[in-house]
Amino acid sequence: MKEAASKQIESILKDYHWMMNSIKVLRDSIKDAGEGLVGQYGVAAGMPKAKGTTSDPVYKEIARRERRYSVIKKYEAKISVIQDCMHLITDNKEIEVLHWLLEGKSYRWIAMHMGLSHSHIGRIKDSIVKKMSEYVPNVTNGTNDTKLLKHKSAC
Repeated sequence: MKEAASKQIESILKDYHWMMNSIKVLRDSIKDAGEGLVGQYGVAAGMPKAKGTTSDPVYKEIARRERRYSVIKKYEAKISVIQDCMHLITDNKEIEVLHWLLEGKSYRWIAMHMGLSHSHIGRIKDSIVKKMSEYVPNVTNGTNDTKLLKHKSAC
């Protein structure tokens, strides 16, 4: 169980930066609800429609945006696991490494910045993951998609 939690925390740390960026972009794209949609009129309005699906462009746009909204919620849940457990990291080197990992920097970049070896950065990251995973009970559903349960009360 702890190994699964460690892998999930490590995966979230790795993906944190791009998930944050995706949330920003997705939220901006959802704000423009219904713009750019064209209703049919004239001769096109009287033409036969495809069977089995809706031809309503507004409905299709709403369905598309709903799917994107569920992606945002999934990313937010994963990100909040890390954000809720950040207080567990108290060592100065660990805080610095965590900061740069969340900014999307590589081990080598962080190592050059801090004057340490990249393998030492990996060990510091492992320590961060261990501390966080001890307080976050996780359940996997057997796929790459993970469910994070009760993380807010755990940290």
